[in-house]
Parts: sequence; C-alpha cells; structure tokens
Amino acid sequence: MNRSENLNQGGIPISVSLKSTIEEEHLHRGKSFDKRRIFTISSIAIVIAIAVSLIAKFLIELIDLITNISFYGVFSGAETSPWDNQLGIFVIFIPAIGGLIIGLMALYGSKAIRGHGIPEAMEQILTNESKIKPAITYLKPLSAAISIGTGGPFGAEGPIIATGGALGSTLGQVLKITQNERKILLAAGATAGMSAIFSTPVAAIFLAIELLLFEFSPRSIIPVALACITGAAGHHFLFGHDVVFPIAGELPLPSNEALVFYSALGIVIGLVSVGVTKIVFWVEDIFEMLPIHWAWWPAIGGLCVGIVGYFAPRTLGVGYSNITDILNGHLSLQLLSSLCFLKFVSWVISLGSGTSGGTLAPLLTIGGAAGALLGILIIQWFPDSGVTISMAALVGMAAIFAGASRAFITSIIFALESTGEINALLALLATCTASYLFSYFVMENTIMTEKIARRGIKTPESYEPDLLEKITVGQVLTGHGMVVSEENTIAETREWLEHDEDYKQNYFIICSEKGEYKGIISSSNLFSHHHAEDKYVGDLIKRNSINIKLEDSLRTAAETMAQENIDVLPVVSATNSEVIGILTYQDIISAFKYGINEHEKKQTHISLRRNSLKILLRGQKLVKAIQRKD
Repeated sequence: MNRSENLNQGGIPISVSLKSTIEEEHLHRGKSFDKRRIFTISSIAIVIAIAVSLIAKFLIELIDLITNISFYGVFSGAETSPWDNQLGIFVIFIPAIGGLIIGLMALYGSKAIRGHGIPEAMEQILTNESKIKPAITYLKPLSAAISIGTGGPFGAEGPIIATGGALGSTLGQVLKITQNERKILLAAGATAGMSAIFSTPVAAIFLAIELLLFEFSPRSIIPVALACITGAAGHHFLFGHDVVFPIAGELPLPSNEALVFYSALGIVIGLVSVGVTKIVFWVEDIFEMLPIHWAWWPAIGGLCVGIVGYFAPRTLGVGYSNITDILNGHLSLQLLSSLCFLKFVSWVISLGSGTSGGTLAPLLTIGGAAGALLGILIIQWFPDSGVTISMAALVGMAAIFAGASRAFITSIIFALESTGEINALLALLATCTASYLFSYFVMENTIMTEKIARRGIKTPESYEPDLLEKITVGQVLTGHGMVVSEENTIAETREWLEHDEDYKQNYFIICSEKGEYKGIISSSNLFSHHHAEDKYVGDLIKRNSINIKLEDSLRTAAETMAQENIDVLPVVSATNSEVIGILTYQDIISAFKYGINEHEKKQTHISLRRNSLKILLRGQKLVKAIQRKD
C-alpha cells in the first residue's frame, strides 16, 4: 500500500479528483445588486432633481438680469434679449468684459468652470470616481450667467447640466455610497437639469445612457428616469407647459421621395458636424499657442463675439427664439445665413477661448439654419420633392447634434419632445442616421470626447454584455483542485505537497471528513515556521465564509477573488455546505477568452449548398414517385 492509500484511509485525501455534480444543480443567475439600494438612490435623485429645477429657474432669471444690466442699464429680471440694444459700437466691449470676469473666476475660483460641462463630467466619471469639486455647484451657473448675460452665444442647458452633475456628485461624496452610485447621482443631476430647461425627460434619459452612464441597467436607469421626470415637472411648474420650440401648424408626414432628400440632407449636415467639431478644437489649439496666460483668453473670445454681434445682433445671447423662428420659417435668407455662419464663428471662437457656456443651443441654431437653407435649395431645384422648410430645419438641428456628439437616439427624441411634432419621426430617423454614419466613418472623436481623448482618456464605444456576468460558475467548473481534510496534520500535509510537483495553487480548501466546507488557508500559512507540525490543518482556518455556489456568475467569483486577494474559490452545494468543486482564476480567464473568441468568430450556421442539394434530392424522389404512379 502506497502513501496515498494510507492517507485515504485516515479521512479525506489531500489531493482529490472531485466528481462533477453540475448536472444535478438547478442553475440560475443571482442578482448582483440590492434592490433596496435602488429605492434609496432613487429618492436621493428626486431630491437632487428638485434642487436642480430651482437652480435652472434661478439661472434663467440671472441671465435675464445680467442681460438687462449689461445692454440696457436696467436692474430687472424680465425676459429680454440683447438684440435690440442701443449701445452702437460699444456693444463690442460688453462680451469682452464678461470674458475677463470669467477668466478671473477660473483663475481664482476653479479652472473647471471653463468649457461646456459635459466633457468635464465624462472625464470625472471615467478617471476620478465621479468626483466633481463642490465649488462647481455655484461657480458654474454664476460664470455661465455672466457669459451668456454679456452676449455669449451659448444656451443655458450646458451650464445647468454641469451644475446638476456637480450637485449630484457633491451629494454623492457626502453620503456613504459606492462609486457607481455616485456616478448615477451625477448623471441624474445632469439630466434633470436638461429636463428642467427643455422639458425633454426621455431625451435626457438617453443622454445619460449615451454620454454619461455608459451602461443600461435597472440600478442606473430607474434613478435617472425619476430625476428626469421630476425635472420635467419642475419645468412645467416654473416655466409653463408649452413645448420649448413650438411650430405653427402640423408638419405633414414625409413621402418616400421626401425621405430620400432628407437622407441626403443628413449626409450634408453630417459633413457640417464634422467640420464644426474639427474647427472647435482647431481654435482651441490656436489659443493654446498664444503667448499670454489662459485667464486672458475668454476676454479675447468675448471681444470677437462683440465684433460679430455688432454686425449681426442675433448672434448675441441664448437665442432660443432664433430656433423657434427658424423652425417656423420666419427668417429671411440673409438672417438664416447670418445665423448659420456668423453664429458659428462667434460661438466657436468663444468656446475655443475657454469661457463658460454650452454647445447644444448653438448647434441647434447652426444646424437648423443650415437645414432651412438646404431645404430652400431642394424646393427650388425639386419643387415636387415633398420637402418643407420647417421639416428641413427640424431635421437639420437634430442631425448636427447626432453627428457632432453621436448621441444618436438623444438627438431624435429631443427633436420630437421639444417640438411635439410626431410626424417628423421618420424624417428625423433618416437624417440623423445619415449624419451619424458619416460622422462615425470620417471622425475619430466627437465634440464631447475629443478634449478628454487628447488627455489619453478613452470612452466606451459600445454597451456589450458582460461575458463574465453571462456565464455561471456551474458552466465552467471542472472539479479540480486541492482539498485538505481538517483531520490531517501540518506535517503530513507538507510532506505530501513536497512530493506533488503538479499542484501550483497558493490556497487550499479545508473540509470535514463528510466533505463539508470548513474554510480556506494559504500555502504561506501552511508552511509557516510558527506552527507546530503535529497541529491539525483545520486549526489554521481564519476565513471560513469565502465560498461560491454553482448559480453565481463568474463576475461575482472574480470580484470575490479580488476582494479577498485569493486565486481559488471553493464551490459549495446550494442545499448543504458540501464542497463540489474548486474554481480558479485560470478557469475564469479561460472562460472569458472562450467567450470573446465565440463572440468574434465568423461562421455560417446555414449552408445554402447543402440546402440546395437537399431540395434537388427531394425533387428527384418526387419525380420518381410520380413516374411510378403513371
């Protein structure tokens, strides 16, 4: 009788080949999150959304106040526009003064107020555990109000998105929550801000998915959706129930011929979106080369805004009414051209200078004007095309956002919600798809990701399923590993291992004589000189709760290994604590590699040649059967 047989008589052997019992187990995937946490995070998200709605109202009124003071010398919060000012040539210096103030705020407050907010939020999510400086909560709306109120060609949506995100992040840093939950609160605050400004809750939800969350799961969508609904309710309470960009009359359903023209229009707008994005960052690069401190750049950008605004007053300020006028066909060719080209020049220089402002409203204005101009050309050249100016403007403003940001679904839904024109769905789908495709194949990064990409930060391009989450432990368990009886002594266990050159694991599973799981010990602990050799192995157990079940996912197993800093896990029965297998990190890696290979493998599952041969043979049999009957 050899040594192995002697040990087997004394109890559970040191080295065993475990029999697979996978087929006898009922496999199902477990939940990876606590549903009660969803309720908690959702409640916090609603509170954030209420606060963001109030901040949105405050921001709009603050913009109006600063506009009245800057251009009319009146201390009033009444809704106004800088277009009708009587300052003459002195209007040039108003945006420059605003830019100077913003530069000083960025220098002595926080540099993070520069930019339009969404790329900065994305960067914090991807690199800084969704942590945004609390100061941004009040510095961003204040700086944006000064920028827009002094004539900056921006919308209020970018700053309020940044402010809402900062508020959610700040609250997430105060509360004892996980990193992922803080990301959810950041996204909830940001999208609640968008919903509060435009009353577009569904578009805001998709904005969170496409640009902030980089996931689609109940734990993230439920809080964000509730925050967006709350933001929309806040808009109705504070701003009214009407859509933000009303179109007189009802847009007709586009014909098939019209859809072809709208698709072609989308390609042109896609080209425009690529050009806009490239020029924005080209201007930023020019400012980077200036031999002066960056705090002076917003003043230079503001001076350019003032010069353009002197010749084209409609390029100054928020310009939401511009979008409404474009959609309703109320503007002349000259004004459309001015908003398409001069608004772009003013906006791109100001944004490139590092001032505080958003991108959505300027893009909508530029895209809407470009779409209207293209629509006029199509109608002149093809009068029976079925294209209308209002529809062309609507799809143009959606397509430029789809191409520049690649927030594809957000662009379509936003256009529908902000105008209430459901008949535009097919035209929007055709145009945004064409613009998105052109942008995707021509441009590497978007207007939202280019800045952070230059810093070496990569954003997810797809929301593919987690392979480890799809595979259960039971599907890969092979039943190999080292199990040690708690009744074996340290001396005999060491001696056994010295003669077993094949076993390379750093941990051992400890079981009772009946096969019940007791705990896990490390090889370093087993070979420690501090232990008496006649001591039982079971006495070395310190962690006895580390185990996993067949129905658990490999994701859960990998997370457990990482948290416990071990490379093996005992797999125990769901009905009792009997060890039925050993899972190693090599098993997980192998399963992941296999999943990737299967996911990317190119193969056919239906053979046309084989099917053709079958049809031929069946035909021959049928002919012979008919001949027999005859």
